[in-house]
Amino acid sequence: MSDNASTNKSLPMAAIGSYEMVLPFQAVGVKTVVLDAEKRGTFEDTLEKLAREGYAVVFIQEDLFVEFMHKVEEVNDGYSTSVLPIPGPSGTTGAGLESIRSSVEKAVGMDIFAER
Repeated sequence: MSDNASTNKSLPMAAIGSYEMVLPFQAVGVKTVVLDAEKRGTFEDTLEKLAREGYAVVFIQEDLFVEFMHKVEEVNDGYSTSVLPIPGPSGTTGAGLESIRSSVEKAVGMDIFAER
């Protein structure tokens, strides 16, 4: 049993994206940060703040994930926060699967998702 399970302490999670995308997360107790077009420039500071505050998982709307990939990688490497892309209101671009594929390839040394 892990430390967290034995102490029954939950780790905080957050979601960053458009109102439509983060609303379902709010319903289940996840901290939400709405970034509309006018506030998009605050993404990097917002993500860094959540990581510093010890958020275990931050879900990010896929288009933000792609646009700010350099900051996402910086946070994934420098903090214990896991930053995960989720499809936005217009659907997926495949960036989420590509991110998972890349992470697994780094971890195991090969692309286990490669089609034969």
